[in-house]
Amino acid sequence: MTTSISTPISVRTDQEILEVERSGLIPLYAKRDIALVRGEGAYLFDASGRRYLDAMSNYGVASLGHAHPRFTAALIDQLGLLTTGHQSFGSDVRSELLTEIARIAPAGLTRSFLSNSGAEAVEAALKFAQAFTGKRGLIAARRGYHGRTLGALSATADKKYREPFEPLPLPSTHVAWNSAEAIEAAIDDGAAAIIIEPIQGEGGIHVADPAYLGAVREIATRHNVLLIVDEIQSGFRTGGPFASVGMGTVPDIIVTAKALANGFPIGLTLVNEEISASLPSGAHGSTFGGNPLAARAAVETLRIYRKDNLYDHAATLGTEIVSRIEALRNPGIRAVRGRGLMIGIELKQKSTPVLRGLQERGVLALPAGSTVIRLLPPMIWEGPQVDELMVALKDVLS
Repeated sequence: MTTSISTPISVRTDQEILEVERSGLIPLYAKRDIALVRGEGAYLFDASGRRYLDAMSNYGVASLGHAHPRFTAALIDQLGLLTTGHQSFGSDVRSELLTEIARIAPAGLTRSFLSNSGAEAVEAALKFAQAFTGKRGLIAARRGYHGRTLGALSATADKKYREPFEPLPLPSTHVAWNSAEAIEAAIDDGAAAIIIEPIQGEGGIHVADPAYLGAVREIATRHNVLLIVDEIQSGFRTGGPFASVGMGTVPDIIVTAKALANGFPIGLTLVNEEISASLPSGAHGSTFGGNPLAARAAVETLRIYRKDNLYDHAATLGTEIVSRIEALRNPGIRAVRGRGLMIGIELKQKSTPVLRGLQERGVLALPAGSTVIRLLPPMIWEGPQVDELMVALKDVLS
């Protein structure tokens, strides 16, 4: 039995939909030439009814695919009970979510702040670090991406995002990726936190060396600087709940969001008891954060991950995809890298023509920089979806 709604709300064509959006929205996004109106499992459908293999899961959020029956049923059930409720009141659903979070949180990170997005989770982490240390400086990595709100933008490296809004509120130093020596050299008396991704997403799918993460942990501890690990994109889809923990490092703060609730807006900032105890009442807040509907979405998502063994499945399937891409031995591919179902294909050319070619062949993927194809498929993919990807990829690259 399915609980999905199979009839789109609009009868407009793809082009009619796009024209309304182009005339009504602030033009901040480069539009593709289709409108997505329905999803089912590993597939998306445009207004004309054409089916596309989803290899992007909306930048990594639709981890269970689309219209997953158990997820959908849980949200419909919660809609009939209670959808909103401020965190100054208790919530049965939020308490269930905290129980599920405790199952996956690394030892010592026992306190949660619930918000609505990855950028909000980062903003909370930066405020907490500033309040705890009494300092404001940040050390981050080149190519790193942490969001585009003003605080998160202070940590984000890309000049195209930063320069229009400088000076940014938090002083930041961006150093070489995967170099503990560069971080050691950058620390000064004004540093509150080091913020890094264990796997750089927007920066091109670069996986940290576990020894690097361990060295950064030691440096942060020695200098009384907090270590914030950004798992907004790498969380859940890389073989376990948190890639950094899988690599042997527990930070002072973890932030995650995208795949936590299968695309329902949510953000999570996990901290230790010492940081939590340092924050005065009212130091931060969110009207919608931790609302019952978002909490129910996250509870059901985390339970499905656990009960359906999707962490191991993502690791196994990701290894297969990387191996099969490498086996193509295509001269246009410079490198393939990633972990679990977070995969980058670095090309010897611009990625845009290849992305367009994949879309024409019914596969939707993403860029990560100018030359990298980013694959963030739903964790429910199986062998047939991998086969479809390989047929399209081989065709477009040849």
